[in-house]
Amino acid sequence: MKSKKKRTPFIHFLMLVTVFISLAPITWVFISSFKTYSEINSSALSLPASPSFKNYAAAFKYAPILKYFLNSAVIVGISIFITAAIVSMCAYVTSRFRFKLKPVIIALIAASLLLPAQSVSQPLFSIFTALNIFDTKIGLILVYSAMGIPMSFFVMFSYYMTIPAEIEEAAYIDGAGFFRTFATVVLPLAKPGLATTAILQFINIWNEFYFALILTSGDRARTVPIALNYYMSTFANNYSALFAAVILTVAPTILFFITMQKQVIDSLTSGAVKG
Repeated sequence: MKSKKKRTPFIHFLMLVTVFISLAPITWVFISSFKTYSEINSSALSLPASPSFKNYAAAFKYAPILKYFLNSAVIVGISIFITAAIVSMCAYVTSRFRFKLKPVIIALIAASLLLPAQSVSQPLFSIFTALNIFDTKIGLILVYSAMGIPMSFFVMFSYYMTIPAEIEEAAYIDGAGFFRTFATVVLPLAKPGLATTAILQFINIWNEFYFALILTSGDRARTVPIALNYYMSTFANNYSALFAAVILTVAPTILFFITMQKQVIDSLTSGAVKG
């Protein structure tokens, strides 16, 4: 017990250092987004003399950020829904039933995690061009939905394994069929797992740059990371406006993560009480 008490202050210190390292860069960028260009050059660590939203107005004025935000929202939302729908069913069947191809399916899904994006970029470009879905939201939705399946599959597979099979057996005894048991019993219990997959999908898709660049050519389907790349050239000599653009880009990810974290906790506590 004494050795444990001695380690506690050191652990707390490491936690504080980790939090500081994580929050310091984004905090500095946030403060700098309210400063003028001259203030940043004179003292990078000082507070803004007269904070204003002129830099944010410049970010909206000189780039089509609203269109890029709308593109990202549509693509991310539909991709999360498709991935969650496919993975929730596939992972459940794989975790609960035994069949001959089960090891092969799991191995193939695991192997897809090792496939680099660059190795499929040329085939995807050719297929998208042939199907006339290049530079469209549908094309990016298909790519991002497929990209999210492997990791989401293993997240849901592991979570389904924690749900006692006796709950489903009780539903079968009460007369519920397979689909009713899955929809009314299993899925509500799997909300924390679904929330986790949604968080991972949102972060990965919102910040994805490579496919959004090579599979689009105009503003019709391009997403927020491409907008940030646009800002890098537009605001090359205006760091304050660039920092404002960075905050506008990363803020949705932070807000979504915080929102979904609360839902995960609520789902866990409500499930424990109902059980």
